[in-house]
Amino acid sequence: MRGLRAMRGMEQLAAAAAAIVSLTLMNACGGPAPSPSPAPAVQPAVSEATAKTLHSLFDREWEWRLQDWPLLATAIGDYRYDDKLPDASLESWKTRADKTDGFLQELTSIDRATLNAVDRINYDMFKAQLDERRESFKYDEHLMPLNADSGFHTEFALMQKQMAFATAADYDKYIARLKAFPKYVDDQIGLMREGLKKGVTIPRAALAGIETSIQPLIVDDPAKSPLWEPFARVPVALASLDQATRDRLQSDGRAAIADGVTPAYKKFLTFMTNDYVPGARETLAASELPNGKEYYAYLVKRFTTVDVTWEQVHQTGLEQVAAIQNEMDEAMKKSGFKGTFPEFLKFLRTDPRFYPKTGDALLKEASFIAKKMDAKLPALFGKLPRQPYGVSPVPAYLAPKYTAGRYSPNPPGGTEPGYYWVNTYALNTRPLYNLEALTLHEAVPGHHLQGALSYEVEGLPAFRKWTYISAFGEGWGLYSEWLGLEAGFYTDPYSNFGRLTYAMWRAARLVVDTGLHAKGWTRQQAIDYLSQHTALSVHECTTETDRYISWPGQALSYKTGELKIRELRRRAEQALGAKFDVRRFHDAVLGNGSVPLTVLEQVIDEWIAAEQKR
Repeated sequence: MRGLRAMRGMEQLAAAAAAIVSLTLMNACGGPAPSPSPAPAVQPAVSEATAKTLHSLFDREWEWRLQDWPLLATAIGDYRYDDKLPDASLESWKTRADKTDGFLQELTSIDRATLNAVDRINYDMFKAQLDERRESFKYDEHLMPLNADSGFHTEFALMQKQMAFATAADYDKYIARLKAFPKYVDDQIGLMREGLKKGVTIPRAALAGIETSIQPLIVDDPAKSPLWEPFARVPVALASLDQATRDRLQSDGRAAIADGVTPAYKKFLTFMTNDYVPGARETLAASELPNGKEYYAYLVKRFTTVDVTWEQVHQTGLEQVAAIQNEMDEAMKKSGFKGTFPEFLKFLRTDPRFYPKTGDALLKEASFIAKKMDAKLPALFGKLPRQPYGVSPVPAYLAPKYTAGRYSPNPPGGTEPGYYWVNTYALNTRPLYNLEALTLHEAVPGHHLQGALSYEVEGLPAFRKWTYISAFGEGWGLYSEWLGLEAGFYTDPYSNFGRLTYAMWRAARLVVDTGLHAKGWTRQQAIDYLSQHTALSVHECTTETDRYISWPGQALSYKTGELKIRELRRRAEQALGAKFDVRRFHDAVLGNGSVPLTVLEQVIDEWIAAEQKR
């Protein structure tokens, strides 16, 4: 998924949502659920007044978030602030820290013990978000508003996909945002200069090629900019308006891009080339940042949402790698290949039969797989979302350093669906044998299904409805790949090996992320580990490694979440026997939106107890 912190779809949304991001609205908000206070010997009576006070705080804090970070408001379909960009100055982040402390003080003054069970979960998740935001300020994450493959600059180029363009006023708001972009860039450069002074930067090694995500946004003709696209639609979108108004909007848009946006991108490229990349730290590990060991320990818990150490995560990764390696060896034998495992990987990476000849061919195959899975969904889920999704290529200015695919969400009720992005750059690195697993993860039953259903959950406070917790969302995505076995996918031996290579990839992330950020691994060591254990192309092993270097901890969420969901499913199957209904189980998992794994376990245990009484 795409994101503000160069993050990813819903993740981007959550990061900005919590206003903790260095940049993209989707850092996982939530972190480990705080340990609830010990239950008193006698439970106090539930207080409606306390609940009212709590939800008033939720509402006020959420409205502050939307005003403070207008891109978040746009991303969820609230268009009141579409003429504004966030204040990203260093002073604004200090103000956010103070506001967060104030909200925390209000929250802790509320007697949690007098809340009902649902509101105690709401209380704990809200506190976790505020605590996480405060920790983010503490570790200066806002000084790093980009990562290896994207950042605030690419998110700005994508924002028009989420805006409304139904009236002349909508276009005027968009033009106001274009005009505000130079200051937004100056603010971000100011943050990054402060990061250079404090040694809080993205590692230099992960920034190789970062200019490829900036240069395409510097155009000699505004009509060639991705930001021009809404103006190309003016004649159709605003056909009822007089010609003079339509001409004025296009003229104003052209001027805003030519006189403001393009020079701002040029300025940012110059800064990155002349100052930031040369001055960025040469170390790789998050543990090498100021207070780095403490910081990485925090990231491990934030992205797994459970109380584990990096040593435990690393060991789990080694165990998972060994187990999946045995399955891969079996799959290789079933394919009929007679050589060694390294020879098999070389065969998969080099034989032309496994690679699409054109970008359209890749998109068509991905679309076919997605549509095939659509037909399986009613057998696996009791509730399906209203919002549809499309399949499209990764934008060209992102593609060179981007992953193989990603989910890009859009707000419900708008004119755009969610999008499953497929990377059509460097087709000789996009094997078809991985495509089933990729599609099930990013589209359905993975990120699109989970995200679109979360929009429809009723009764949740807004901060929960729009939160994306990486351990839950990415764990669900990886579980969705495995679920393809039940749905009749992976019948081809090479596609099944692709499924396993994706499973191995996520297991290897536990090893590689902790290796890089806690054990002193080099960049090449991480690339080699991925390329030796998976059938990913060397290009993808390289871009993935740079992603882990620049986004420490996030890679731990996938396998951690999947293992927990599969554990809970086994628990339910054993407890319910013949009464187990996979459709009801999936509805229960997804029925509360994105939650920490500790909360998910509580939810499923309660669901099992209720099912036993049916």
